[in-house]
Amino acid sequence: MRILLTNDDGVNARGLEVLEGIAREFSDDVWVVAPTEEQSGAGHSLTLSMPLRLRKLGNKRFCVTGTPTDAVMMAIAWIMKDAPPDLILAGVNRGANLGEDVTYSGTVSAAMEGALAGIPSIALSQGYPREGMGDTVPFAAAEAWADEVLRPLIGRPMAPRTLVNVNFPALPPSEVRGIRVVRQGIRDYGRLHIDRRTDPRGYNYYWFGLRPVLHTPGHTTDLEAVADGYVAVTPLHLDLTHEGSMAELAGRYGA
Repeated sequence: MRILLTNDDGVNARGLEVLEGIAREFSDDVWVVAPTEEQSGAGHSLTLSMPLRLRKLGNKRFCVTGTPTDAVMMAIAWIMKDAPPDLILAGVNRGANLGEDVTYSGTVSAAMEGALAGIPSIALSQGYPREGMGDTVPFAAAEAWADEVLRPLIGRPMAPRTLVNVNFPALPPSEVRGIRVVRQGIRDYGRLHIDRRTDPRGYNYYWFGLRPVLHTPGHTTDLEAVADGYVAVTPLHLDLTHEGSMAELAGRYGA
């Protein structure tokens, strides 16, 4: 099995190193094509207004001066065009990608690009307990639980244009309660907090932050599964059409 690894934290990120160790449990044909620099929050953007630069770092290891989507496209359409990957793994992201995070996440978007190309794709993210941890974020839960999460997925068919989003809780491996298959949650947008600060020259700058998550009664979403100490596994699909609105909207136009 030929596996392509990518991420949005950059080619030198600790999470990518962790993912490479995980992937080698399943195959010895592992390729890395990742952004040269961190691209967190890049979403599914691709670079159209400037050239990309591709650098070979070693055997089956490359970096791209662009977004995660750029990296996957370069891998599939250029680097590996004669023998494309059988599987794409994106991550392990430093920080969870839950709820509407999936629309902003470069990690999830890399898996989306793989799904668009018809390649089974899985995004993996590791939550962490507090802000400001930087490179000290522990990946122990991902390292310990990845095999149990991935083994039922790898080598099995996925529905067309779907991907799987996996989130590991911010817990020591022994405290993880298991794996739950759950739907994507939606946070209350009122949780957005904007922190205004002033730089040494007297100009304002801003940081986005989020207040605590609100829970639904059944605890049936990825947000709550991770908060409850489980690994969250969420199938996502790329068709954003809201079928329930089709007939009513067509009626407005007399169709």
